[in-house]
Amino acid sequence: MSRSKFVNQKSILGWVVFVAVMLSLPLFVGTGVIRTFVFALYLAIFAVSWDVMSGRTGYISFGHPFLIGIGGYTSALLTYHLAWPLYFTIPIAVLMTMIGGTLFFFPALRIRGTYFALVTLAFMELMYGLVQVVAPELTGGTRGLSGLTAIVQGAIPNYYLALGVLLVLAISSWALVRTRIGYALSAIGLDEDVVRSCGLNVTKLKLFAFMLSAFAAGLGGAMYIHYLGSIAPRGLFDIGFLFQILVACLLGGAGTISGPIAGAFFLTFLLEWLRPYFPGPERFLIYGMIALLVYVTQPKGLHYLARSTFGRVVRITKPKEATW
Repeated sequence: MSRSKFVNQKSILGWVVFVAVMLSLPLFVGTGVIRTFVFALYLAIFAVSWDVMSGRTGYISFGHPFLIGIGGYTSALLTYHLAWPLYFTIPIAVLMTMIGGTLFFFPALRIRGTYFALVTLAFMELMYGLVQVVAPELTGGTRGLSGLTAIVQGAIPNYYLALGVLLVLAISSWALVRTRIGYALSAIGLDEDVVRSCGLNVTKLKLFAFMLSAFAAGLGGAMYIHYLGSIAPRGLFDIGFLFQILVACLLGGAGTISGPIAGAFFLTFLLEWLRPYFPGPERFLIYGMIALLVYVTQPKGLHYLARSTFGRVVRITKPKEATW
């Protein structure tokens, strides 16, 4: 058996185990833990959506909450002011995220490195200011909007809903990166000029990755605000929210799909574990220090740590061939 087939079989087995564990989880844990998992799942959705673009192509975006905010505010405004049903507003929110994000970000895709990151950060700050100043009677200004319609009621239904969305996005992304387009996107992250010299349209490839990222971010943003039942600019465009998405990807392992999911789970439960001991702002300081320590000791992420550990276990337990 070739090495690539063996790696694919291990990956498929890993996804099967993950799905089985997550589906059966509500049978073994309480409602409080399930609610924590819901927040972890949404953070994982945002991390995966960021990883599709930035983790593959190497174009680090600091404006991802900008995309999440477009999806969230579009659905919130349509349901709050026009009372449109969610099966209309959420698809419209996703479409508006893809269109609005493309109009703003497409010019930025022509620049690289630090300049791209700064431009995307500027977009997020611009959105933060516009929501508060332009038509505050519609957006709710700094207070935002509350009393939004819920998609489903109860912790367990919301858990399975968020889990279903995450699995569809993650497995679809995992399958995509194993196609020629996925290999081309990864090659852009290694050396964009080489990809261009091979005759491939780098701009179209980057735009394709961005559209996928915007689709996932818009969908996650629209569903997240209906789970919360409210939306406010401080919650979506706060630098702390951006920090959580980036750290989840970096800790888990950017460019791996499963890594950002692991990072999102780790960060969410780390905050919850620290809450009883440090209920104040110092909790976020300790949280940041632990995240930094993990990243320094394991710069490739939890994904590579788990994979290397599994490889060592296999080598230790594998029977040695007899020598004659």
